[in-house]
Parts: sequence; structure tokens; C-alpha cells
Amino acid sequence: MKLYITKIALGLFLLFAQLLFAQTINKNQFQVKGNCEMCKERIESTALKAGASAARYSIDNQTLTLETAENISTEDILKKVADAGHDNEKFKSSDETYEKLPSCCHYERDTIQTSLATEKHNHEKAENEFFVKGNCESCKARIEKAAKSAGAKSAEWSAEKQTVTLDFDSSKTSADKILKKIADVGHDNERYKTSDDVYKNLPGCCLYDRETLIGVPNPKVHTDENPAHQETEKHDHSGEEKSDNGKEKTIEEVKVSVSKAATSISKKDAGLVFNIDSKELLKAACCNLSESFETNATVDVSFNNAVTGTKQLKMLGLDQKYTSLTKELLPEIRGIASAYGLNLIPGRWIESIQLTKGGSTVTNGYESITGQINTELIKHSEKSETSLNLFSDFNGRAEVNITHVEPIDEHWTQTFLLHGNGTFGNTDMNDDGFLDRPKGNQINAAYLLNFNDLGHSGFGSHFGINFVKDERTAGQTAFNKHLAQKDQTAYGVGIDISRFQIWNKTGYVFKGKPYQSLGLMNQFVYHQQDSFFGLRNYSGKQHTYYSNLIFESIIGNTNNKYKAGASFMYDSYNEDYLLDNFKRNEIVPGIFAEYTLTGLKYTLVAGARADFHNLAGTQFTPRLNFKYDFTPQTILRLSAGRGFRTASVFAENQQYFASNRNIQIVQNGGDIYGLKPEIAWNYGASLQQEFKLFGRKSTLMADFFRTDFQDQVLVDLDRSPQQLTFYNLEGKSFANSFQAQWDLSPLKNFDVRLAYKYYDVQADYLDGRREVPFMAKHRGFVNLAYSTNKSEKGAFWSFDTTLNVVGKQRLPKTSSNPAEFQIPTYSESYAVLNAQVSRNFNQKIRAYFGGENLTSYNQKNAVVDFKNPFGNYFDGGMVYAPIMKANFYVGLDVSF
Repeated sequence: MKLYITKIALGLFLLFAQLLFAQTINKNQFQVKGNCEMCKERIESTALKAGASAARYSIDNQTLTLETAENISTEDILKKVADAGHDNEKFKSSDETYEKLPSCCHYERDTIQTSLATEKHNHEKAENEFFVKGNCESCKARIEKAAKSAGAKSAEWSAEKQTVTLDFDSSKTSADKILKKIADVGHDNERYKTSDDVYKNLPGCCLYDRETLIGVPNPKVHTDENPAHQETEKHDHSGEEKSDNGKEKTIEEVKVSVSKAATSISKKDAGLVFNIDSKELLKAACCNLSESFETNATVDVSFNNAVTGTKQLKMLGLDQKYTSLTKELLPEIRGIASAYGLNLIPGRWIESIQLTKGGSTVTNGYESITGQINTELIKHSEKSETSLNLFSDFNGRAEVNITHVEPIDEHWTQTFLLHGNGTFGNTDMNDDGFLDRPKGNQINAAYLLNFNDLGHSGFGSHFGINFVKDERTAGQTAFNKHLAQKDQTAYGVGIDISRFQIWNKTGYVFKGKPYQSLGLMNQFVYHQQDSFFGLRNYSGKQHTYYSNLIFESIIGNTNNKYKAGASFMYDSYNEDYLLDNFKRNEIVPGIFAEYTLTGLKYTLVAGARADFHNLAGTQFTPRLNFKYDFTPQTILRLSAGRGFRTASVFAENQQYFASNRNIQIVQNGGDIYGLKPEIAWNYGASLQQEFKLFGRKSTLMADFFRTDFQDQVLVDLDRSPQQLTFYNLEGKSFANSFQAQWDLSPLKNFDVRLAYKYYDVQADYLDGRREVPFMAKHRGFVNLAYSTNKSEKGAFWSFDTTLNVVGKQRLPKTSSNPAEFQIPTYSESYAVLNAQVSRNFNQKIRAYFGGENLTSYNQKNAVVDFKNPFGNYFDGGMVYAPIMKANFYVGLDVSF
């Protein structure tokens, strides 16, 4: 009995103690900014030292829950937390303290609690009005839909004010729940920040600036009071909202299609990465990917054949084949597609381009030597959108593009992409009897299906299928494509390409672990080319299967991240040139790992991969990128890495097929045409400096890269004008590249980009070291862009012009030819001027008019011995400059 009474007494005592404790302990939750486990440890330890009985910080919710005695002030605790470097709803950390935090702890200060933003920016809000970041009508639809799905009776988001006004029943939901839902779909707000994965999966038009303080007017939204409109981009599509005086105000949206405007350098990536928004492509006649860089200072566009009219890209002073060209991060333009693959990605299909200069990540493969260019297709929209583009130039080329993006439900979106073009006129501006560009047509169709539930189940998936049929004829204007080759008297070229590909990318983000994910990519490609060049035939078939598995997580905290995975590449080649057949199968399983260390003001990314190539042997590919922030405006980057590739000597050098040159391969014991693989090291350094000029942001960038070949398949055009020789390097081959670029805005709505490039590219050929041909040592670049202010209905003018100055280039030796068929040792310097004027009549209709090569400079001797194309001295591959004179075009964009 005594024991029973004792238990009752003890129970009553404990109950009384709990009641007493509950009366003397306060529980409070406050918004505190932080990023990682290191932030969590710092915030909690600071709170405990300041007197909290308990402190629990949630990285996901950005909240600190405190338990304190009545005599302890939570404001004192929050003041100490701010002194330690973490902004909160009561106090803001000093800039000096914030800058001293490790880089991984540099949270986005734009999502500070409302009271701070309100005090700083003097925004007055209603009781149920909350700051929510966004850009455009798609953002508006997404935000309001999310709010209603979380229980709001109504929601009205204002792009001008960057606020959402909510009407809800507090007994059924709460503002906190609604704002959490809005963050889950991708929009930072005053209480919650969306995850990086969800933010990155927003459409390009919806990628608001996360560095701008919350409550600050969005520079992508035009109002009469918003001076930031000077940086507003030119767009295809926008929405409208009511202003205070009842008039319409225009909300611009970043949706695009053709060539120069929104290029930004990623400040967070350790590598030198340029993000090119699709609206940049609107500044020129960007009909396909080969024309997408005509207003870009980093990539050089070269003309490499006077008969086939093809263009190629060069980066860091080296040919396109040394740059990894991907689509949706999957291998795209390589192998047999090398010569004409750029023409098979329509410019109007492009949503964005990521250009990495120098060493890229090992997770994307081993073939990158000078960098990577990745193209993302249009696939995001919150509402049904259809766009029609009509284009025609004054020399017989026309094209039509139709894009349709349609949300199926909350998670599924589908995209239909259709492109058709035709070139019908005989263009011969230099009167040599040869077409300056091929005639023919292309039909290109793609379907994309996207699933995005990363914020809930953690799953996301992207499926795509694409089919292309492209037929071209070129050569002499008298060539009749309806006659058999043996019956022809004129020289002709025929190129018939069929391409089919299907791909899928699926990812999973682990619940409760936003830093941990698993991704799988798969792709199958079939590419066939049947072609003839005069009396020479070339055909090739390529089957490619690619798979890549990537796991990403952290070691201890988010200062230490890693990726690991495995890849598999299978290439089957079957080529016929004249009477010779060349077959090979390349089977390449590989493994890789990459580690990212984030410290105080620096980021280090070190990766390596091992690939077990059945023909090239085991290849080890290390890569390293390092970024150091002297200040947020002064950034130094260093990179080094190795890459290797197998050369498809026929497909990659088709520009020389339209000539009398006989092909000779000097075998060297390798298993690919008797040649060994190409292996190179690339080293680079860059310095980025931002500053204010004319009261506006200005950026200076200088970089230097060197590429050293350990082995290379040299293309020797100098041994004889009648011979094209391939052999492995014996000696040295290198490329030095220097570029300085200055971006500034001297006036409102007026952007200027200036650049200078220097290249030193040399190789040890069989008869000695020489400059690599067709590479100018000096290049200059000027791009000017101006737009007028938008009217209330979204009407405005845009004016864009680009000047490229190209220095002299070494040309292949032709001294053994008769004098009349010799070309100079060096070319002339020349300049190419492109310009475009566009008019947006409203949010739905845009018309444009432009001209290419307005200086009308064209190469006079583009075809050597053009009067006798079947003779010994005929050569259409000695091209260093434009072939066509000034060409004018018109276009129309309509959205529905």
C-alpha cells in the first residue's frame, strides 16, 4: 500500500513539475537564414550560448525553434545569431560578418523576412499580402494555382509588386501552409525558399533573380517607376496586369528563339560556364545551332566549304570536333553527324544553351577537350502555349517553325516541335558557276514528355523522340539532280541524311535529403548519310547507345559533395568511301567520381573517370576546376583536365571531299583506320571583375587556355594540293587562346559587348612545325543592342548589330599548282557586319528584318579551278571567309 501511495505521490509531483515547467518555459519559432549543416551547428550553438534551453534549426523550413526561460529574451538570442552571420526576422547580420562566412553558408539574402525588406524598400502591404518572387505570366499562373491547391479561396499575384494577396479561411488553412506550397512549386517567398532542384526545373522565362532582395522591383517587369527596365530583355511573350491607375502594365517573360542578348556567367560554378538564354537567339537569323553563336564572342563560326556551304564552330582555337556537343546533356553531334549535325537542331527549338569553356565535368563523358556546349529544348510551361515562326531571306530560303507546349496536369507537360525549311533559288554571287549554298529541304519533328514531382515524391523524368530528314544538292548551277551521276556533265553534290533518336532521363531526390539524388540517362541514335561529291561517293551509318548513371550526395555536410557513377557507350560505324568499306564497333564502359569542396571563398571540383575502350584501351581522365572569390565582384578560376576521343576521319573532313584530293591514311598501328586515339590536356585561367560604370553593372573578363596534344590525328593539307593525308602526331601540337571581354550598359536599354581574341595554334607535321591553317591569330568582336521602352500594350523596338573582325589566316600550300591555281600563303583580313531591327507590336506578334554580311565581303577565289571541276586542280575546300555577299531576311513571330 505504501509503495502504491508513493507511486501516486511521485506521479502527482511529476505532473505538477511539468505544469510548473510549462509555465516558465517559452517555445518560439523564428525565421533564420542558413544553407547547410555547418549553418545549423553555428545557429544552434550560438542560441544555446545566448541562453536558450533548447534550439532546433530546420534547414528545409529556414526556422529556428527556441525554448527559453521567462527571464531570457528571444530578441537577445536572435541578435547573437545575427552577430554570428545569420539574418533573421528581427536582426540582419552586417555585410562584413556575412562575407566572412564560408562560401557554403552564403545563403540567399533576398528571402529575408518581410519586416526587414519592408523597412529597407518601403513597401506597404495588406494583412494578407506576402512577398513572392517571379517574372511572368507563367509564374503568375503557377503561384496562384499553388495557393489555391493549398486551400486559398483566391490568390492574386502582382509581378510589379512581387506580392501575392491571399483570401483564405484560417480554420482550414494558413498563410504559412500556402507559402510553403508556393515554395514547393519553385517560388522563393518571405517565409520559404524553394530547393535548387525545383528552381532549376522552372522554364527559362521563370528563372527570377535569386540575388535580388525580396521586395525590390523585378528588372524583368516593366513599369514606369522601375529604372531596372534598362536591363530588360527582349521577349516573345508576356502578360498584362492592372496598374494603380487602371491602365495595363506589361510583364515581360523570357521566352525566345534566335541570337544574342541574355548571356550570363555563372558565378557559382567552379568552371567558366556561360548560360545563354533562348532570347539571345532572337538577335540574329538563327535558323539552326550553327548560327546560334554569331553574336557570341567565345565561339567562332567558320565557313569551311565553298561547294557544300557548310559552317563549323571553333573554340579555343581548335575545330568543333574537340568540343563536346550535347543535347539535354546527352551526346549529340559526333561521329558521322559531325559535318552537318549543327544544321539539325533548329534555333527556334532551343530553350537555353550552357557553354563551358575549358575542362568540363567528368560526369558528362571523356570526349571534351576544349569545352562543352549543351543545348536544352523547349519543354516548360504552366499554360498551353503555341508559337509560329515564319522566315524568308531574299535569296530563296524559307522556313517555318511551330512549337507547342501544353501542361497535361500538375506534373505532366508535353511539347510538340515541328520545323521545315527549303532553299529553292540558285545563289551564285561571285559568278563562278557554283552555288554559294546548297538547295534542298528539311523536315524535323520532335515530341517531348516531362514529369516533375521533385517537390513531393522526389521523381522527375524527361522523354524525347526526334526524327529528321534532310536532303541537299549543291555544285554547279547547271547540275541536274534528276540525272544519274554517270550522265552528268556538270559537277554536283548530293547529301541525304536520315536521323532518328529516342532518349529518357529519370531522376529521384531522396526524401528529407535534398542534397542526395540518383539519375539515369539513356539514348539511342540512328544516323545515316548517303552522299556524292562529283564522281566520289561517301555513305555512312551510325548506331549509338548511351547510358549514364549518376549518384549524388554529401560527406558529413554540404561543404563536401560528391558524385559517382558509371556510363556505357556503344558506337557501330559502317562507312563506304569510293570502293573501300570501313567498319568498327566501339564499346566503352566507364566509371567516374567527382568531389566538390566548398570552403571560405573558394570552390574546388576534382573528378576522374576510367573508361575501358575496346579499341583505344583503358583511358584515365582527370579534371579539376577551382574558383576563388577575392570579393563577390572579383573571381579567379583555374582549370586543368585531360580528354580523349576517336577520330572519324572521313565524316569529320567532308569539306575536303569536293576537291580532287586523294585521301591517304598513314597507319600507325591503331585500331581506328589504323590510327591511335586523340589525347590532349587543357589548362586554363580566368579573371572576372564586376564594377559600376554609368551607375550600371559592368563586367570585365579575361581568360587564357592552353591545349597540349599528347596524341592527335593531323589533317595535312600541305603535302600536296592533290592529296589529303591523315597521320598520328609525332612531336608537339598546341593551341594557346587568350580572350578579353567587356560587357557594359552606357545608357538605359543600351548594352555593349566588346571582345578581343588571340590564337596561337601550331603542330609538328611530317615536314616541320607550322601554324594550323584557317585559324586567324587576331579577332575582334563588337555587339550593340538597344531597345525602346515598352508601351502599355507591350510594343517596343529592338536594334541589334554585331561586327566580327577576322585577321589574316595561313592557307594550305598550293605552290606546286600552276600559277593561275595558286592561292596566297596568307588570307586577307576582313570584317563581317550583321544587323537586325525587330518590332514587337504587342505580347503576341513580333516582326523582324535583318541583314547578314552587310560589308558584302566575300572570298573571290573560293573554288580553285572552278571551270574544270573534274580536273587535277579543282578544290572547293580552301575557304576562309564568307562566300555570299550581303543577304537580307524578314521574319514573323506569332504566339497563341
